[in-house]
Amino acid sequence: MEPAFFPECCIYRVPRRLRQIKPEAYTPKLISIGPLHYRKQELMDTEMLKLRYSNEFCYRARTNPPDILRIIMDNEQSIRRCYEESFNISGGDFVRMVFLDSAFIIQHLLMATTGGDEQYKNRYIYSKPWLNSLILLDLMLLENQLPFFILEEIYNKVWSKENNDISFFDLACKYFKKYLPFHDEEKKPTVEKVEHFTDLIRCFYKPSNNHKFGVTISYVYSATKLYESGVRFKMTENRRFDNIEFQKWEPCGNCQCFNFSWLLDFLPCLKCFPCSERIQSLLSLPSFVANNGNEDLFRNLMALEQCHYPLEAYICNYVVLLDQLVNTIEDVELLVDKGIIVNELGSYDVVATMINKLALEIKEENSCYSELAQELKDHFENGCNRNMGYLKSTYFSNLWRGTATVVGLIILGFTLWDFVRSTIK
Repeated sequence: MEPAFFPECCIYRVPRRLRQIKPEAYTPKLISIGPLHYRKQELMDTEMLKLRYSNEFCYRARTNPPDILRIIMDNEQSIRRCYEESFNISGGDFVRMVFLDSAFIIQHLLMATTGGDEQYKNRYIYSKPWLNSLILLDLMLLENQLPFFILEEIYNKVWSKENNDISFFDLACKYFKKYLPFHDEEKKPTVEKVEHFTDLIRCFYKPSNNHKFGVTISYVYSATKLYESGVRFKMTENRRFDNIEFQKWEPCGNCQCFNFSWLLDFLPCLKCFPCSERIQSLLSLPSFVANNGNEDLFRNLMALEQCHYPLEAYICNYVVLLDQLVNTIEDVELLVDKGIIVNELGSYDVVATMINKLALEIKEENSCYSELAQELKDHFENGCNRNMGYLKSTYFSNLWRGTATVVGLIILGFTLWDFVRSTIK
């Protein structure tokens, strides 16, 4: 039978086709949150930790457990409807589970964001960075979520009545700041609604300007091929998807081979002039940090989009575009050199494999980068751009090769002049 579906549904079991590629990316390793991994034997060791943290939270908030339990009971059906999958957990067990998980999360976030305080820095979890990092990753997993509204309501009614210096939304942003695509607090974009922690992180990657969606990307030439045809790569200021665009020098139209960008390879000192950037065929992309934690994060964000945002899959669209650009080790090396890929895995081959596997089994309904992909394809398939790009990469790839080319041309010119002059005589 087809499962019941409610408008509030926002927490899903990861589809099998995605899970089988890398099961550990979607499975909590230390602590379970919510009903999807409830009472798993390998995660039972942390149940006592939840109980301890819930007691500490109640003491710290000057409240009694029945006050929090009453909030959860009033919202039990709304919480249940947030899950796509039905589960056989009785009302009493369900309320107790949500109580322990929500109290643990709020207390953990409060302690982690004030980790420099004397009373917390010697606690076992916060004295072990690897353990704290493991909990952070577990709290980002799509299957390991509580609805954001219940956490926020408990926080507002129980904690903020005495300590209203920071909202729960800001507290969550502070805790997950390592994986958010901005660093300056003043530049933090506004978010209208958050479903859960996985959705919170996705909201900050979402472009602020409305992208036009078109057909799915069929093919984009690799980064090295585009570079050889005259395309230059630039890293954007932040990791959001606002400024992913292909800029061309308008006076040249489609024949970008006449934009004199070869001078920048021949004479790098010209790059200090702001006008030099405007004459290039420039593809701007945000940086992608290639490490295991970031891979697991993107896998869960993409799983959320596949299940909940199939028509606004910004992250899936970006990963598919990046996958098209990266085919070989040389592509990774080029993008690392330009700062677009931050290699924390060591081997370029491992990075290329990771990026290519990220896009496996991703089904796109549309893409917000279809126009950009077509522009890149047209640029490469223009024979003039490709031939001139080959000449630039062969004869003007750096100062010394360019100098040798110029000296050779001068000598050739004098030789031809001497030949013509002797012929005329």
